[in-house]
Amino acid sequence: MCGRYTLEWLDSLITISLNPAKNDVSTITDEQIKTAIARIADEKERLQSLLKNHVFGLTKEKQIELFLKQYHSALIILLDQASVNRKYISVKEPALNQLATEIITCLDELLSFIELRFSTYLCLDERVPVTYLSVTKKELKLRLNKLKAKLNKQIMNGKAKDIVFNTLYSFVNPPKDNYPVTFQEVLYVKELLKELEALKEPVDKKNIYSSLDMLLIYLNFNSKDYKDYLTQYIADKINAYESISAKMDCLLFHYKEFNQMHRKAGTALYPQQIDLKDEFSNWFTQEIFYLEKKLHLYIVPLRDKTENIKEKTLVENEKSKVLCILSTDQTGLILRAADELKVLIARSMNEVFKTIVPNLSTPYKENLSYDSMRSKSYTAEERDKKIAIETLEKIIKKIKEY
Repeated sequence: MCGRYTLEWLDSLITISLNPAKNDVSTITDEQIKTAIARIADEKERLQSLLKNHVFGLTKEKQIELFLKQYHSALIILLDQASVNRKYISVKEPALNQLATEIITCLDELLSFIELRFSTYLCLDERVPVTYLSVTKKELKLRLNKLKAKLNKQIMNGKAKDIVFNTLYSFVNPPKDNYPVTFQEVLYVKELLKELEALKEPVDKKNIYSSLDMLLIYLNFNSKDYKDYLTQYIADKINAYESISAKMDCLLFHYKEFNQMHRKAGTALYPQQIDLKDEFSNWFTQEIFYLEKKLHLYIVPLRDKTENIKEKTLVENEKSKVLCILSTDQTGLILRAADELKVLIARSMNEVFKTIVPNLSTPYKENLSYDSMRSKSYTAEERDKKIAIETLEKIIKKIKEY
């Protein structure tokens, strides 16, 4: 580096030798093409090594950031020109087409190298240039097609695999609109694809979650379809047991295994949505409270024959309450919305809460205050709003299945 322009050879090849506007590319011989193709692989390794050495040789964060941004921008500019060059090369010249493709692949891999190794120094919220995005999607789609054939033979978790591939193909296929794509989104897809390519299902499977599930949880693959699938998968395994105590044991075991799985900080398929681990921890907690409540209601200890009739009546009254697995705040939001939309009609909103709430209990509280729930419905947190919305969406989905 040290003052030298290390991209000089690639720059000259792209902007001059293979640029139809500056050179007659038809005069390039097959021997020159073979020599250039052979050198590209060496050039890529050399540049990666120089990048690492230079970055680790710098001591100031600002210097590292500036250097990497300049290098990243220079590679994108060269990629744009290389893509233009390939458009003007005739299909009747396969050797030249191969050279143009090798150059584009080399540049794409160099960009991926910087994005994956030094992502903290890049502005990942910036929009990806159109040409770079187009080239990246084509390269990713080729890898995705190869990967699909490979994983179809290896990974047994069919439903989760389908969700992942549907998500990835929706990214690499041409969009229906001009939705802006950021470097953060490209980086996530590249990292996920790289991890999937290295994924293997262990022969001696001891973990109750598949290697694919562990990878998706690690990378915070917070797709709604995947979250719905995994909760349904766990629920089906738990519901296979008849007794509540057995269900509880199974649920707690799944929760323990889930909590022991690693999660990569600062990574998400959809950064603006709830973290997958946080949402699942909340789901597990609510399910555990629900089963604890059922155990409390149905497991009644032996009593003396002179048992007080009044006490018996109180137990029966406790059983008559409807258990709502949502929290007080989340339930209050739904009741308030139902009142304001006139789904529930009463003399006042207070009357709605006063009539319904005393007949409810939550996993967190046995006796609810209707007045407190009504008041809290006006000051709900964003997290409670999201959970309430997702619950209503699940209800909508279930109704559609009827």
